[in-house]
Amino acid sequence: MTEPTPGVAAAVEGELRLLDPVVRASAGILAQLLHPEYREIDSTGRIWNRNAIIASLTGQDAPRPGPLTASRMRGVQLDGGLVHLTYDTERKGHLAHRSSLWLFTGTGWALYFHQATPFAATAADIPRHADG
Repeated sequence: MTEPTPGVAAAVEGELRLLDPVVRASAGILAQLLHPEYREIDSTGRIWNRNAIIASLTGQDAPRPGPLTASRMRGVQLDGGLVHLTYDTERKGHLAHRSSLWLFTGTGWALYFHQATPFAATAADIPRHADG
Protein backbone atom coordinates (compact mmCIF):
# COMPACT_ATOMS: atom_id res chain seq x y z
CA MET A 1 0.00 0.00 0.00
CA THR A 2 1.40 3.38 -0.96
CA GLU A 3 1.61 6.37 1.34
CA PRO A 4 -0.98 9.07 0.67
CA THR A 5 0.16 12.31 -0.92
CA PRO A 6 0.57 15.23 1.50
CA GLY A 7 -2.66 16.70 0.09
CA VAL A 8 -4.64 13.51 0.71
CA ALA A 9 -3.17 13.23 4.22
CA ALA A 10 -4.15 16.84 4.98
CA ALA A 11 -7.67 16.33 3.61
CA VAL A 12 -8.17 13.15 5.65
CA GLU A 13 -6.96 14.95 8.77
CA GLY A 14 -9.33 17.86 8.10
CA GLU A 15 -12.26 15.55 7.39
CA LEU A 16 -11.70 13.61 10.61
CA ARG A 17 -11.53 16.89 12.55
CA LEU A 18 -14.90 17.88 11.08
CA LEU A 19 -16.42 14.68 12.46
CA ASP A 20 -15.39 15.65 16.01
CA PRO A 21 -18.30 17.13 18.01
CA VAL A 22 -15.96 19.67 19.68
CA VAL A 23 -14.82 20.97 16.28
CA ARG A 24 -18.39 21.01 14.96
CA ALA A 25 -19.39 23.27 17.88
CA SER A 26 -16.62 25.84 17.23
CA ALA A 27 -17.40 28.59 14.71
CA GLY A 28 -13.72 29.60 14.66
CA ILE A 29 -12.41 26.15 13.80
CA LEU A 30 -15.17 25.57 11.25
CA ALA A 31 -14.33 28.88 9.58
CA GLN A 32 -10.71 27.71 9.25
CA LEU A 33 -11.67 24.34 7.76
CA LEU A 34 -14.47 25.42 5.39
CA HIS A 35 -13.63 27.27 2.18
CA PRO A 36 -15.33 30.69 1.82
CA GLU A 37 -17.32 29.27 -1.13
CA TYR A 38 -18.20 26.02 0.68
CA ARG A 39 -21.36 24.18 -0.40
CA GLU A 40 -22.93 21.03 1.01
CA ILE A 41 -25.77 18.73 0.04
CA ASP A 42 -26.70 16.90 3.23
CA SER A 43 -28.24 13.44 3.57
CA THR A 44 -31.76 14.93 3.36
CA GLY A 45 -30.99 16.79 0.12
CA ARG A 46 -30.80 20.21 1.75
CA ILE A 47 -28.22 22.59 0.27
CA TRP A 48 -26.02 24.57 2.67
CA ASN A 49 -23.49 27.36 2.26
CA ARG A 50 -20.62 28.10 4.65
CA ASN A 51 -22.38 30.69 6.80
CA ALA A 52 -25.56 28.64 7.12
CA ILE A 53 -23.81 25.42 8.13
CA ILE A 54 -21.59 27.21 10.67
CA ALA A 55 -24.65 28.91 12.20
CA SER A 56 -26.59 25.63 12.29
CA LEU A 57 -23.77 23.65 13.91
CA THR A 58 -22.78 26.28 16.48
CA GLY A 59 -26.10 27.85 17.47
CA GLN A 60 -27.27 27.57 21.07
CA ASP A 61 -30.12 25.31 19.97
CA ALA A 62 -27.90 23.19 17.67
CA PRO A 63 -28.38 19.45 18.09
CA ARG A 64 -25.43 17.69 19.70
CA PRO A 65 -25.84 14.19 18.26
CA GLY A 66 -22.35 12.96 19.11
CA PRO A 67 -19.61 11.71 16.84
CA LEU A 68 -19.98 10.00 13.51
CA THR A 69 -18.09 6.77 12.93
CA ALA A 70 -16.19 6.88 9.63
CA SER A 71 -15.08 3.88 7.60
CA ARG A 72 -13.61 3.07 4.18
CA MET A 73 -12.06 6.51 3.74
CA ARG A 74 -10.18 6.82 0.48
CA GLY A 75 -8.57 9.82 -1.14
CA VAL A 76 -7.09 10.77 -4.46
CA GLN A 77 -5.22 13.93 -5.38
CA LEU A 78 -6.85 15.02 -8.64
CA ASP A 79 -4.32 17.79 -9.21
CA GLY A 80 -1.81 19.64 -7.09
CA GLY A 81 -4.45 21.64 -5.26
CA LEU A 82 -7.54 19.39 -5.34
CA VAL A 83 -8.27 16.24 -3.31
CA HIS A 84 -11.37 14.02 -3.52
CA LEU A 85 -12.28 11.93 -0.46
CA THR A 86 -14.96 9.27 -0.20
CA TYR A 87 -16.03 7.42 2.93
CA ASP A 88 -19.01 6.05 4.82
CA THR A 89 -20.41 7.18 8.14
CA GLU A 90 -22.68 5.70 10.77
CA ARG A 91 -24.48 7.48 13.56
CA LYS A 92 -27.16 5.75 15.60
CA GLY A 93 -27.91 3.31 12.77
CA HIS A 94 -28.06 5.99 10.06
CA LEU A 95 -25.61 5.26 7.25
CA ALA A 96 -24.32 7.66 4.58
CA HIS A 97 -21.89 7.51 1.68
CA ARG A 98 -19.89 10.75 1.73
CA SER A 99 -17.88 12.63 -0.87
CA SER A 100 -15.72 15.70 -0.21
CA LEU A 101 -13.58 18.01 -2.31
CA TRP A 102 -10.69 19.72 -0.54
CA LEU A 103 -8.99 22.70 -2.16
CA PHE A 104 -5.55 24.10 -1.37
CA THR A 105 -5.94 27.83 -0.76
CA GLY A 106 -2.31 28.89 -0.58
CA THR A 107 -2.43 28.94 3.22
CA GLY A 108 -3.79 25.44 3.76
CA TRP A 109 -6.44 22.92 2.77
CA ALA A 110 -10.13 23.84 3.03
CA LEU A 111 -13.28 21.82 2.44
CA TYR A 112 -14.87 23.20 -0.74
CA PHE A 113 -17.78 20.78 -1.31
CA HIS A 114 -19.40 17.92 0.61
CA GLN A 115 -22.27 15.56 -0.18
CA ALA A 116 -23.88 12.83 1.93
CA THR A 117 -26.15 10.15 0.48
CA PRO A 118 -28.06 7.86 2.85
CA PHE A 119 -27.94 4.13 2.24
CA ALA A 120 -29.16 0.89 3.80
CA ALA A 121 -26.53 -1.72 4.59
CA THR A 122 -26.55 -4.73 2.31
CA ALA A 123 -24.12 -7.57 1.69
CA ALA A 124 -22.61 -5.46 -1.12
CA ASP A 125 -21.64 -2.79 1.42
CA ILE A 126 -19.55 -5.16 3.52
CA PRO A 127 -15.88 -4.79 2.58
CA ARG A 128 -14.48 -7.85 0.83
CA HIS A 129 -10.99 -9.12 1.49
CA ALA A 130 -8.71 -10.39 -1.25
CA ASP A 131 -8.54 -13.80 0.44
CA GLY A 132 -12.25 -14.31 0.84
